[in-house]
Amino acid sequence: MSKWWSTAAGVLKTAAEPHSRRSYHTIQAVPREISGHRISVRDRAQGRIPAVVFSQSYAQTNLNDPTSVAASASVSQKLLLTTERKQIKAILNHIEPPFFCSTTFPLQIRAGSGSSTILDTKKVLPIKASYFCVSFVEFDIHRDEDGKILNLVFVWAEDGTMIKVDVPIVFKGQDDCPGLKKGGCLSTIRTSLKYLCPAEHIPPKIEVDLSNLDIGDRVSMHDVVVHPSLKLLSKNETMPICKIMATNIENSETA
Repeated sequence: MSKWWSTAAGVLKTAAEPHSRRSYHTIQAVPREISGHRISVRDRAQGRIPAVVFSQSYAQTNLNDPTSVAASASVSQKLLLTTERKQIKAILNHIEPPFFCSTTFPLQIRAGSGSSTILDTKKVLPIKASYFCVSFVEFDIHRDEDGKILNLVFVWAEDGTMIKVDVPIVFKGQDDCPGLKKGGCLSTIRTSLKYLCPAEHIPPKIEVDLSNLDIGDRVSMHDVVVHPSLKLLSKNETMPICKIMATNIENSETA
């Protein structure tokens, strides 16, 4: 493998850090002029991952309906690339898969394998999508039966671009939660929330604090505090994210 791939060994911060302090690997790639099953198989056999970057931005079409989000331009295939499996694996060793698709990365495109010529550097966001008949079909990161990543899909994420993002929810404060201390249990209703986000304000995660919740308490979508530029894509913001439930033992004792 060419030496320039080795720069993937730079410092990588975890997704748990504040947005202003995050600093990630620059994903490096080379252009891929042709596509097809045979080319992809050859690239994977040589330790590379075929990738594609799309240009896509969304807008809210009806201000009274938060879910009325449509692409502001037709989805178009912008660039075919090849990335290095070892580098992507190194990133995923630091950023757990749920946070990978809510984290923006600098993408550095070089003229070719071993070239020191940089053609372009822009921010991208990995997405859980495939390109088929000019529409997005959601699925998880495409892996084979052994867990190896087969393909990667990105969208350009330059500042000001509006992108739909599923932001993972992380629960904290379990050790201090009064309801859990009394023997209650946490009922998780949602594991992520979908937002329309400016690329520069995409949160890698949403933290839900349980430290003040008693049995019967819940946290709803509207209770989550995010950057004011984010728009929650839900018609009912009162829907719960989680609640502290009484256990069967507790119910029998109170009866």
